[in-house]
Amino acid sequence: MFFKRKYSIQNISKFIIGNGKEIPLINGQMIKSINFDNAASTPILRPVADYVEEFYPWYSSVHRGTGFKSQLSTEVYDFCHERVAEFFNADINKNTIIFTKNSSEAINKLSYRLNLQKDDVVLTSIMEHHSNDLPWRNKCHVEHIKANPVGSLDLNHLASLIKRFGRKVKLITITGASNVTGHINPIDDIAQMAHHAGIPILVDAAQLAPHRAIDMKPNDHPCHIDYIVCSAHKMYAPLGTGVLIGPKITFKRGIPEYCGGGTIKSVTQDEIHWASPPDKDEAGSPNIIGAVALKKSMDILEEIGMNNISQHECQLMKHLVTSLQSHPNIILYGDNQSIHPQERVGVLCFNIKDLNHALVAAILSFEYGISVRNGCFCAHPYIHHLLDLSPQEIRIQQRQILQSNFHNVVGMVRVSFGMYNQMKEVNYFLNAIEEILEQLGNNYYQKKYLLDRKSGAYYPRDYEVNFQEFFPFFS
Repeated sequence: MFFKRKYSIQNISKFIIGNGKEIPLINGQMIKSINFDNAASTPILRPVADYVEEFYPWYSSVHRGTGFKSQLSTEVYDFCHERVAEFFNADINKNTIIFTKNSSEAINKLSYRLNLQKDDVVLTSIMEHHSNDLPWRNKCHVEHIKANPVGSLDLNHLASLIKRFGRKVKLITITGASNVTGHINPIDDIAQMAHHAGIPILVDAAQLAPHRAIDMKPNDHPCHIDYIVCSAHKMYAPLGTGVLIGPKITFKRGIPEYCGGGTIKSVTQDEIHWASPPDKDEAGSPNIIGAVALKKSMDILEEIGMNNISQHECQLMKHLVTSLQSHPNIILYGDNQSIHPQERVGVLCFNIKDLNHALVAAILSFEYGISVRNGCFCAHPYIHHLLDLSPQEIRIQQRQILQSNFHNVVGMVRVSFGMYNQMKEVNYFLNAIEEILEQLGNNYYQKKYLLDRKSGAYYPRDYEVNFQEFFPFFS
């Protein structure tokens, strides 16, 4: 049985698998790695892996087996649904919890299940990840809520869209927090606006759930969140599980986009009688292990305290922003004047003047062992907006990309914190930036690195690494 540990914001870095794993630098030295790419995927928590390991001997099929292990696995899997509802304070009597692969699949699933028509309207925003934009485009008419110059949502424009399209609006779907600027949207205000007009709201919580407590509130509350999605791989349980929560009535009607085992009550050659939610929308053998991992990660997040997580990450972000703002050759994006835990998660994008974003990311990786991300972060329209590109400039960028020519393609460098990151890591990063800035103007890095025009990535000249030495994946 498990020894009960006490997890806190002070000690959680000790329980992150791979945290500080030594990696090679371009100079041949080995160094402890630093991961500032948590907005893409977080590492896995050791207690999550241990919990899964404890469950492995009991793993079996669910809902259709009579053996003891099947019965136990069914109880565990069903309880994981209930645990997710509890985490978001969802009324399990009125809402269903559906497990998917990730947030992208969850949003796609809902886009099929709402029975949208071509003249229906879905309001999303310019700041969305593509996963909360593209699924709607081939189902109905999509309108994008504008953002102001620093990237915050324009609620006046949202109000005008609601007034303009009226009853044609079938959904307002909005990110809880941007994966580019870290801005937290005023979900309560948006929910009230939506419900006042009789419109349901979907919150893409992929970026928000690991950092802030989210309360869906009772179904009759004016700030109730009708639908919510999240991904386990951004919540320290990257084992292929996503979540979609919404009213049971939505999923009782209609036909699921995926059909198969477990989705039905009875089938003849002529008739289909569908199962009740969530079974109806969880076709095939489910990812029980992923559900177990997500359950445990939610337990740990709550034990640490979402408020403690937000305060810790805010301290890191304040220090990072304040330090970078002092450099005239660094361009910061987003609203960096007020950094408050209720307004911002630990995400910051920047550029260094006269250095390609991909080159900066490569330098940080190859010379300092720091993992960041660069590019447009699956949010191209938002990046175009923040960079203030003209329509002509956007067309030029698109033409280059379609020609697989990534020379001078725009983008940014993104730093994104997890709850386990430490101030000493931020200071090490800032020291690296100082050293990079010292070389500006002499083409030092441009001579040292080569651009792969087809991928847009930079690599050091005359340097190769044999990944097989670190993980023998050919064996």
